[in-house]
Amino acid sequence: MNKVLIIGAGGVSNVVVHKCASLPEVFGEIVLASRTKSKCDTIAQGVKQRLNRDIITEALNADNVQETVALIKKHQPKLVINVALPYQDLAIMDACLETGVDYLDTANYEPKDEAKFEYKWQWAYQDKFKNAGLMALLGSGFDPGVTNIFCAYAQKHLFDEIHYVDIVDCNGGDHGKAFATNFNPEINIREITARGRYWENGNWESTDPLSVNQDFDFPGVGTRKMYLMYHEELESLCQNLKGLKRIRFWMTFGQEYLTHLRVMQNIGITRIDEVEYKGQKIVPIEFLKALLPDPGSLAENYTGKTSIGCVIEGLKDGKKVRKFIYNICDHAETYKEVGSQAISYTTGVPAMIGAKMILTGKWKQAGVYNIEQLDPDPFMDDLNKYGLPWHIEEWSSSVK
Repeated sequence: MNKVLIIGAGGVSNVVVHKCASLPEVFGEIVLASRTKSKCDTIAQGVKQRLNRDIITEALNADNVQETVALIKKHQPKLVINVALPYQDLAIMDACLETGVDYLDTANYEPKDEAKFEYKWQWAYQDKFKNAGLMALLGSGFDPGVTNIFCAYAQKHLFDEIHYVDIVDCNGGDHGKAFATNFNPEINIREITARGRYWENGNWESTDPLSVNQDFDFPGVGTRKMYLMYHEELESLCQNLKGLKRIRFWMTFGQEYLTHLRVMQNIGITRIDEVEYKGQKIVPIEFLKALLPDPGSLAENYTGKTSIGCVIEGLKDGKKVRKFIYNICDHAETYKEVGSQAISYTTGVPAMIGAKMILTGKWKQAGVYNIEQLDPDPFMDDLNKYGLPWHIEEWSSSVK
């Protein structure tokens, strides 16, 4: 019987637990752990009501490697699914190595004291996992994750060479709040306020934060203004796509959101360094996180859809080809199914599918892998089966 340990109890975790619980033939037993056990209990209660499955819950400080080691030894899972904070990736990977358990996450490591995320820290674990005969699957969310799989599928079936990729991400939903983030506010704001970066002709180019934008007609949503950002999947895809000349990432933001963000930056509440307040050290962005709505609380009244995909251009049989591979996900429908909004759903479903790939042996190789390095076909099939159907359109014109 396959047992998994899921670490983290936010909106994505809620989706992962529900989706794993819906497949008892793959996920025979599920343990859910987080620093706040009451959050785990709430998720477990929802799963019990919807699916009549029992979930074991535990309290865990995942920053503490030995505490995680002790929990893994207690339950002896075959796989650890990390949907906690990116700061905790390396500590959880260390615990998996010490206990001989496979590892999966949805976002790459990020040091807490610097708004910088890249794969070098996790790629450095390659030999450790390979020598231990263990697998670490990185970035099994949507972006990164499904977007990587779309590119891998395109490389395998649709193109002989891929020259240009634009990953485009739109949340066309409305949660009714003046300002809120769709996942952990601290991580979200650090990501958005960073300098933009893209890869072209073997070099990284950078831009001022959100300074480059263009309009894009998103299926299911309509035309929205999207902004060039840096996103972690660019770092691995630029190494794993043959013949690539340029890859960029774009995300949409409404003007009200950007206005709020600019004001918060101007007054310093998005700072990640410590300040002294009444004799105590506080980090402004952590205080802001406490003031903003919990992303999980947005789900009930969320309307609209997400529309995320990859615009890919290259050569097939000597001819120039341009295709758009994408998914549309409805906030209201995901709430009906698992009690979460679509941002959490689009990340949580691929995490479950990645775990299923490992546990069923379809993806089982020793070492550290980004998701596009593996066979995309079974993953693409499961996206259609488990709630994230994809579509392909053939285009003739280029994105600027």
